[in-house]
Amino acid sequence: MLFLLILCCATAFVCTGLLIRFARKHAQRYAAWLPQRFHAGDVPRLGGAGMLVACTVGWVWMLLSYQFQLRNQTYLDPHLAASVWLAIAIPVVGGIAEDLTQRLPARYRLLLTLAAATLAVAVLELGVTRLGIAWIDSWWSGMVYLNIALAVFAISGLPHAFNLIDGYNGLAGLVALICCMAIAYVALQVGDRQLAAFVLTLAGATAGFLVWNYPRGLIFAGDGGAYLWGIVIAVACVALVQRYTQVSPWFPVLLLIYPVWETLFSIYRKAARGQSPGVADALHFHQLIYRRVVRGVFHDDEARRMLMRNNRTSPYLWGFTILTVVPAVLFWNNTRVLMFFTALFVVSYVWSYVTIVRFRVQRWVRLRK
Repeated sequence: MLFLLILCCATAFVCTGLLIRFARKHAQRYAAWLPQRFHAGDVPRLGGAGMLVACTVGWVWMLLSYQFQLRNQTYLDPHLAASVWLAIAIPVVGGIAEDLTQRLPARYRLLLTLAAATLAVAVLELGVTRLGIAWIDSWWSGMVYLNIALAVFAISGLPHAFNLIDGYNGLAGLVALICCMAIAYVALQVGDRQLAAFVLTLAGATAGFLVWNYPRGLIFAGDGGAYLWGIVIAVACVALVQRYTQVSPWFPVLLLIYPVWETLFSIYRKAARGQSPGVADALHFHQLIYRRVVRGVFHDDEARRMLMRNNRTSPYLWGFTILTVVPAVLFWNNTRVLMFFTALFVVSYVWSYVTIVRFRVQRWVRLRK
């Protein structure tokens, strides 16, 4: 597993470095007036391509291990791997196309993630067969089509949730890295080395990408990177809960509650204002922290000041994520505790959001020079 991590990390590091060197022209197409833009200069948004190559290298290594029966290596079935790779590549390639052209509408990207989720569910025979609530599970377990529909919904929705929180250097990348490590830990607890290795390839690829992304912001993950994080993590979570009854279905809910709740809350917020959920704005939680919590950091030129504020925004959300990941890992088999921490996060999020909107942030929370 350690070799797999190092291999994917090194591959992603090299690939993203090459993209930084040779892919700067496409970055000029990303308009400066977009509300979600919080950086100066033209930065490539092709980190997802580098991470996809790194993950592919890791999965190919697992295939070779299967083919040649290498000792002390985790195997991957070739036919299954090819189908899963195709399901992952469909939305990621679509995201990369959007990163390159800025012309792929959101509804088409949603259709791509939906098609990928449907393919993954069909190939792996996935379904959300348990909800963790006894009086509902007795009825839910017999509703096969609803089990499949919820799995498709979860797998197709999480890529967009990661895309929503991917706004600042290192933010979504470190969230994805932490989630991958947590899933791998629980998978190893129940003895599933293959599933653990599957997500560790993404963890290694993300680590190699983060070397360039944080703190200097030399390359961004883009839609392709967000879709890669979302679909791999979603597939792993659904498979983990389905295969092992000792894993609570609320483990992935609490683990991923930050990007999931950010998405749901944003949909509600925009609907309440009469806006389409697909319209970009600058009122997401991480954007409010950037504007109203992280104040002027250095008296420097505008580009450097923007970069430093960008970098100091992510740790706030990393801390928020740690507060959900730690109890998720500690109580991965205890549904009631997981439900409690999930509700606690939702209340804390809404309270924090309203507090920031109303300019009631305490002085000790703000970062100033």
